[in-house]
Amino acid sequence: MDGEATELKQTVGIGEVAELQQLEEPEGSAPELPSQAASAPGAQSGSPVPEGGFGWIVVFATTWCNGSIFGIQNSFGILYVMLLNELQALGDPSIQFKTAWVGAVSMGMIFFCSPVVSIFTDWFGCRKTAMGGAATAFIGLLSSSFTKSLELRYFTYGILFGCGSSFAFQPSLVILGHYFRSRLGLANGVMTAGSSLFSVTMPFLLKKIGDTLGLAHTLQILSVLMFIQIFLSLTYKPLLPLPSAGERSKPDKTEELKCIHRFKKYLNLRVFRKVTYRIWAFGIATAVLGYFVPYVHLVNFVEKEFSETDRNWILLVCIGASSGIGRLTFGKIGDCIPGPKKIFLQVASFWILGIMSMMIPLCKGFEHVLIVCIFLGFCDGCFITIMAPIAFELVGPQDASQAIGFLLGLMAIPMTAGPPIAGILYDHFHNYRMAFYLAGIPPIIGGSVLFFIPIIHNRIRKRQEKEEPGTDRMLLASENVFNGDMLPSNSNAEVSA
Repeated sequence: MDGEATELKQTVGIGEVAELQQLEEPEGSAPELPSQAASAPGAQSGSPVPEGGFGWIVVFATTWCNGSIFGIQNSFGILYVMLLNELQALGDPSIQFKTAWVGAVSMGMIFFCSPVVSIFTDWFGCRKTAMGGAATAFIGLLSSSFTKSLELRYFTYGILFGCGSSFAFQPSLVILGHYFRSRLGLANGVMTAGSSLFSVTMPFLLKKIGDTLGLAHTLQILSVLMFIQIFLSLTYKPLLPLPSAGERSKPDKTEELKCIHRFKKYLNLRVFRKVTYRIWAFGIATAVLGYFVPYVHLVNFVEKEFSETDRNWILLVCIGASSGIGRLTFGKIGDCIPGPKKIFLQVASFWILGIMSMMIPLCKGFEHVLIVCIFLGFCDGCFITIMAPIAFELVGPQDASQAIGFLLGLMAIPMTAGPPIAGILYDHFHNYRMAFYLAGIPPIIGGSVLFFIPIIHNRIRKRQEKEEPGTDRMLLASENVFNGDMLPSNSNAEVSA
């Protein structure tokens, strides 16, 4: 208990810790945690992580989760056209703006809820959090099919499906760290490649199903994907679960102090003390203002500009396919770039993404838009893949999960606002030219802000080395820490304390 008492001193005070220690049971009488081999299917005796076995079933479950959620989200452009066709009879001059909010709120809620999901995942575990999220997303999609009210769909599709997706998605990233350590990169690669197949096939399926069955039945079929995910979430069994409430009967005072300590530990704001992280978060939050605009408006753009209604779904397929290739490619490239210089990949991806968005109105034919979509997909894959490695470099492994959670939360508002703003511009100008021109500006500005982070990071590191010669604090923080140890809901740190 000495380690736990020392850790608690930082949050509850020395006097309270002394009182806590008096309330604790004698050392050695605490119940033992279940053994790793007994608690995890496929775990081998004496091995802390199975590195396969049942872990590959978990990989399949996480692949289904990521693929179905972002396959639906990234294909919203097709649902958007179906919604517009359904609401056309209303004759509302601002219909583009109002309809865009449905998909924008849904995507925004995935990121907005991320900091809260991190706390839920740490507190309740991956399995309960993911099952609750999948159930909420299922209810959101299913209930969206039984209404034609745009305002009600803001709640059912935008909030319920969006929040549920966030709670289902984030634990899927965490749980792999419990089953893989030395092969965690391979497991993530398999999951990423597999989920990309959903993004490639989903637009085609939505187009065919939507044209045949209509919007309501399409949403009902999509809800089945999330219903299946409820049961797949049962596989999210952590390898070293914390003792249950019945196993650790403690006095009320002890439980109260532990809860305060745990909440403060999970809501970790110290990442904002690092100037490089603040600049990084600001740059990305600026860049994503125009990020989601093509996903929502591109299908309708080619329908209006080129009267292309039969092949417009191919645009989203191209973005999804090139994004999958980009994730695999730039993930490998990122491993070869030392330190925070990885940010230059994000800088380049945002600059190219901004330029390509501005190029969309200049395209003279459908084939030209296809080429632009390929570049957009590569930029998307690069941005997503490099995000976690950059977080590790800027804040260290112990704070990386919180850094990513807060970053996703900061991305929510600008990413949500982008598509409706583009809708306003279309309703005003009756074309998408100004919308795509302006959508390209934020990524270029955001990328330019990120450009200075490696320079600032190097200056800070040199100043630290002068204060403590031969010491690199960031490297020390990264030493002897395995990938799985730094993920939320991993109880290794709790056990070792």
